[in-house]
Amino acid sequence: MELKNSSINDIRKALDGKEISVKELTDEYYSRIESADKKLDCFITLSKEQAYKACDKAQEKINNGQASPLTGIPMAIKDNICTEGVKTTCASRMLENFIPPYNATVMDKLENEGIVMLGKVSMDEFAMGGSTQTAAFKKTKNPYDTTRVPGGSSGGSASAVSADLCTAALGSDTGGSIRQPSSFCGVTGMKPTYSRVSRYGLVAFASSLDQIGPVAKNAQDCGTILNAICGFDIHDGTSAKVDVPDFNAKIGKDIKGLKIALPKEFFADGIDDVIKTAVLKAADEYKSMGAELVECSMPSLKYAIPAYYLIASAEAASNLSRYDGIKYGHRTEKKCESYDELIKASRREGFGDEVKRRILLGNYALSSGYYDAYYGKAMALRQLIRKEYNDIFEKCDVILTPTTPTTAYRCDENISDPVKMYQADICTVTVNIAGLPAISTPCGYDDKGLPIGMSIIGKPFDEQTVIQTANAYEKNFTRVLPNID
Repeated sequence: MELKNSSINDIRKALDGKEISVKELTDEYYSRIESADKKLDCFITLSKEQAYKACDKAQEKINNGQASPLTGIPMAIKDNICTEGVKTTCASRMLENFIPPYNATVMDKLENEGIVMLGKVSMDEFAMGGSTQTAAFKKTKNPYDTTRVPGGSSGGSASAVSADLCTAALGSDTGGSIRQPSSFCGVTGMKPTYSRVSRYGLVAFASSLDQIGPVAKNAQDCGTILNAICGFDIHDGTSAKVDVPDFNAKIGKDIKGLKIALPKEFFADGIDDVIKTAVLKAADEYKSMGAELVECSMPSLKYAIPAYYLIASAEAASNLSRYDGIKYGHRTEKKCESYDELIKASRREGFGDEVKRRILLGNYALSSGYYDAYYGKAMALRQLIRKEYNDIFEKCDVILTPTTPTTAYRCDENISDPVKMYQADICTVTVNIAGLPAISTPCGYDDKGLPIGMSIIGKPFDEQTVIQTANAYEKNFTRVLPNID
């Protein structure tokens, strides 16, 4: 079977039509991983034993006419999502040998659907970064140009989907970590509304911002995965008790009269002209479909980066305090004279530079005498950003923005300049601060052939309209495939 650019729908038809068995399909994906992943470094761990066991169960479901949309679909899982019996490292020395004794809720749901997990893919260490170059093990490359980053922190997920090393993948999004790499790698990635998907079993970075979501070939595939993984979970105290609709129910419906907001700050200085042009061209295409474009403003965007990094780093400092070299995680082999010395040595060896930087920043922002000046103001800005989004959604149905200010940069660029790296998140972080759903899908390519992504942001729990809007554009957009062979 031709794997290139095959969507979940394509694979579903082939499996149900007995054109290929689940095992044969899995064999083809593993063969592709063996040949292509040497160039890309997407997979930290391959789970072949578990995958082939899943093949047999999935094939039985298909043969009995009990297949769900995801039965037999080969997927990759970001390495911060707990998988029972399979290493979950967070791309960190701290968890290098950690094998979870339980599944994340999303994994239980996907296994019930009958997916085939091919393995765990790389990421920025503890999801902190936008390049997948802070990973301790596999520093993933971009399939469109292996000298460039795939984005992050879900870079392994986006690169693997783009290069057809899996049909789809799960990632996590704290400040754009699904949407930004999806943009860089020319695929579609969705961050659901905060609390829509259970975070139980997701290794925590910033608990009020983290959200698991899909990376796939198109918006419809993202909706298919969301149909499987969403829903209330008693194990997650922030999980929302809201109905789970068919997220693809509005696909194909006319978008005539849909009001699309274009906040001017997202198209100001700092965004490359080629990206502005591509996104505004997409806006014009929506207009030609009958949508109404509405210019608006979001003045607080200029404060979004400092607000986000204060909130995220403060929560990271708290969440990562559990890694002390005693309960679990890396423990130094050095002879230490005291408890404090043991913790310091273990954390020094186990954490990379970016993680240490954010722990320091977070603890500083939370410390006595600085809490109100930094963290308190960041939380006040959070409320202001939410209000500005609410004001826009009183007049509009969705918001259209660039996903990133630039296309994928070289692996040796920006890495040594944390401030420059943080500024690159300007187009994505407000969505996490406000807890909104958003999708990134390709809308063009620059003169080097690198993908350009646009983001569609929706009202809380209105993923249906976001997916409908993205799908309406995707139907007339021709995706240029990477050549990694």
